[in-house]
Amino acid sequence: MPSTGVKLELLDAIAQRHHGLVNLELARSRGISRSAWYRAIASGQFELAYPNVARLWGSPASFEQRALAAVWAAGGDAMASHRTSAALWGVERPAADPIDVMLPSRARHALPKGVVIHRPSDMLDLRPILRQRVPTTNPLRMLLDLGAVDPGSVDAAMVSVLSARVASPAAIRAALFRHARKGRHGITALRTALEHWLDEELPPDSQLEAAMAAVIERFGLPPVQFHAIVAGFEVDFLVVGTRIVIECDGWATHGLDRDQFEFDCIRRAELVAAGYVTVHVTWRQLQTDAAAAAQRVLNVVRRWAPHLLPAAQR
Repeated sequence: MPSTGVKLELLDAIAQRHHGLVNLELARSRGISRSAWYRAIASGQFELAYPNVARLWGSPASFEQRALAAVWAAGGDAMASHRTSAALWGVERPAADPIDVMLPSRARHALPKGVVIHRPSDMLDLRPILRQRVPTTNPLRMLLDLGAVDPGSVDAAMVSVLSARVASPAAIRAALFRHARKGRHGITALRTALEHWLDEELPPDSQLEAAMAAVIERFGLPPVQFHAIVAGFEVDFLVVGTRIVIECDGWATHGLDRDQFEFDCIRRAELVAAGYVTVHVTWRQLQTDAAAAAQRVLNVVRRWAPHLLPAAQR
């Protein structure tokens, strides 16, 4: 029969792979008896986090440790969800967020304050995925569930998911279609976020040129050349007679494509080396807040080419 020291070593090895945690079920699967489990805790090497979850004494406290402890304590089919799932998928979240745990079954262990248990009526897409060794809802389900508890954060969360390339716009649209039904919270927030994303896709050249021409005429900005060649690169607009470039950004410039991102970095460096200043505006801003876009351009012109402006604007 293994000695107490050997059993402690087994528990320690499990904890080292799970953020300093071990649970009773996992210990039993390794041949460690219930009495040996309690002796390990009594020895002071482990401390109980929950009745069935213990923490290796001195292991670094972390968000992942808190999340995994809560999931293990909630039961065998539990998984991190909502705000906690968002953080595990790399979405920036407030430190004060509670730990959210999804529990599809009715069984549960007693949980202390600070852990929010969610019992879903929508049972689609509930196969957990390990994120940093924590069973977690998939990113599509996470976006929907996040919209149910924090709808204002879904837009940024969706951008984070798209930027990390763990889900595509098509997959998000399909998830909306799958889950949409009366009473399903989170659908509206995610649909709104996806519509915002689509709003920032760049239009055909004719629409872009017409929109910029309208802004220039309305706000009295200097004339521009569309699709000018500058330092060997094509740019959206060049303010005529200056080294001022205006770029109208869509989602292709938000890091969603690695090759495009790397090309844009080289392109920006070459333009700077050639003495050009770039002003960035978004297509959505040209449509909804043209005055702010015009002011941004005006500020740069005033600094680098004031001779182009009427005396009043200088």
